[in-house]
Amino acid sequence: MDIAILSVSLNVYSTARIAEEFEKAGHYVEHIDHTKCSVQLGDDKPQIFLGTENITDEFDAIVPRIGTTVTRHGAAIVKQFEMNHVFSTAKSLGIIRARNKVSTLQMMSKKGIPVPKTVFSINPNNVGDQIELLGGAPVIIKLQEGTQGKGVILAESKKSAKSVIDTLYNMNTSILLQEYIEEANGEDLRIVVVGNKIVASMKRTSELDDFRSNVHRGAETQKVQLTPREKFIAVNATKHLGLGVAGVDLIRSKNGPLLIEVNASPGLKGIEAVTGVNVAKHIVQYVEKHSGRNRK
Repeated sequence: MDIAILSVSLNVYSTARIAEEFEKAGHYVEHIDHTKCSVQLGDDKPQIFLGTENITDEFDAIVPRIGTTVTRHGAAIVKQFEMNHVFSTAKSLGIIRARNKVSTLQMMSKKGIPVPKTVFSINPNNVGDQIELLGGAPVIIKLQEGTQGKGVILAESKKSAKSVIDTLYNMNTSILLQEYIEEANGEDLRIVVVGNKIVASMKRTSELDDFRSNVHRGAETQKVQLTPREKFIAVNATKHLGLGVAGVDLIRSKNGPLLIEVNASPGLKGIEAVTGVNVAKHIVQYVEKHSGRNRK
């Protein structure tokens, strides 16, 4: 097959690993910088261009690795490939939903997936009421489109929470507030789902001076045994969002596992290293199984 990996750079570990495994399996792989792509409408069949090169019919499948700052444009390019019947490991709508934490949590809540108590508002005049809805301080303040732990703040008092929230509101920044799950103790679970199958999982533990347990922020990692409930949540959250490949983040609370967020372009470096699982190979096999042109 001819495969396009949509990413701003091949120098990113996860992108390079996926390309490497496709090549090992005998497929042609091309890196496509989606920020340099455009779509031409108005003809019988919309055309996709990389610069001046028409790439509309060049690929059998695409693997989107869309960055935070170009989510909407990247998703629009993915959408056009979808409309041209090219298989994608992530639906464009799923990419947009997963990138926005509120959209993800709204959908999960509707589908019966447990999430932390969450409040989002744009009213700066009732910050105190918002905090009380969560049971008071401490609370977690999150940017709605943050990633890798960036834009996640622990406000330990009502006064500090109000100060941070007021500042973010004045900057016209979209945020959400969540209850602080003390018993999680700075730990979360990262579960990688490919298709309808969990292929790898790990526990991340934050450093002593940082409650955020992201690998990019120096968290310690170890293999973890998931409960049936955790497996159910991870697989169904991925399915509900329309993602073929996803990184699902959960925390363990006294009331059971809670979904924090879903990542449409999960990093592979940390989880491959700690589990010994070739996650990239699982992605290749998923594309081989589901790409329509490959089955012909």
